Amino acid sequence: MLFESNSLKRFLGFVLSCLFITSSASLASPSGDQVLGDWLTAEGRSKVTIYRCEQKYCGKITWLKEPVYPASDTQGMAGKPKIDRDNPDPALRSRKLIGLIILEDFRFIDNAYEDGTIYDPKKGKTYSCIITFMDSNTLQVRGYIGFSLIGRTTNWTRPN
Repeated sequence: MLFESNSLKRFLGFVLSCLFITSSASLASPSGDQVLGDWLTAEGRSKVTIYRCEQKYCGKITWLKEPVYPASDTQGMAGKPKIDRDNPDPALRSRKLIGLIILEDFRFIDNAYEDGTIYDPKKGKTYSCIITFMDSNTLQVRGYIGFSLIGRTTNWTRPN
């Protein structure tokens, strides 16, 4: 008899609707962990693996299309593994590029990865960075100095 009450039926219907809407919304909103895994850089010359580092996200170079210096290397490194030789800190110039952490301290905020930095071993410079999804297999990576309006954007893709 208690369950036949119209007000109780409406109340239970309301509660179930709220639960359904809440669970549907949480399924639709992306998780920060969707960025985890391997990504090919824009030129396809390197692969960066993004992983969790405590409560943030980081990334390191895990593959290079050309992992050693060519025979024509003018700095006498022909046939040797590529290193971070353009780093402004002489103490860091001997680090191998494979395994080098280039993304650090990203936080997932409002469907973007913010407050992090990206290191460019070609230039030996570190930039502020924002990473956003273009679609489930494409990241837009924007490095900048000062304001995000002044910078460079590239797209990274998931490898097949």
